[in-house]
Amino acid sequence: MQKNPTESLSEEQVAKYLQQHPEFFTQRDDLLSQLTLPHDSGEASSLLERQIAHQRQLNNDLRSRLNNLLGVARDNDQLFNKTKNLVLSLLDCQDLDHAVDIINFSLTKDFNADYCSLTLFGNSSQYSHSKARVVGAFEAQQTVGHLLRSSRAVCGVLRPQELEFLFAEDADAIGSAAVSPLSYGQLIGVLAIGSADETYFRSSMGTLFLSYVSEVLNRTLPRLMTQCQAKVASA
Repeated sequence: MQKNPTESLSEEQVAKYLQQHPEFFTQRDDLLSQLTLPHDSGEASSLLERQIAHQRQLNNDLRSRLNNLLGVARDNDQLFNKTKNLVLSLLDCQDLDHAVDIINFSLTKDFNADYCSLTLFGNSSQYSHSKARVVGAFEAQQTVGHLLRSSRAVCGVLRPQELEFLFAEDADAIGSAAVSPLSYGQLIGVLAIGSADETYFRSSMGTLFLSYVSEVLNRTLPRLMTQCQAKVASA
């Protein structure tokens, strides 16, 4: 008795054949409707129904990914416009107080920072007509020196004395912070953004935005600081 060749076919061979001949079911709609596959609900469905359901799920996944990409694009566009407005406003500043107001308003309102702090280094008596917070460079080095030695913004949970130096009366409310030194030939200050969430500013977090804003301040603050000193000296 001749052996039926199909009896010796393994599941792997059948699967391989179907992979090599994806058009196999094209002219066999009746066979498609006879094949059934178990469903998570316990009900059986035809292979064609399963393919339709699978394609529908793929379409839903693709639509979701597209919506996410569009959302990211919109967020990036908004971030770009807000950053552009901040930069242009800083470039138009005519005095130091105006720059301080712009930084505080933009970071807390436009960029939703819980807290922000701009601290300048120098002799406070030279800025007596300004609302800017000015401390001595030596005091700054003693308290937050290791944060100032980095050429980039630093993120993470800060020590109590560092928080007190940077955020004063708001120190106890800060869970984590991002700190960026400001320099133009020499250290001129430090910009800090604080969050009540301890995990918000992580050590591995990207700091491109803060570094960019700091670069703009590095170019604009020296002129305004010199102008403020001259005004006090001539008073």
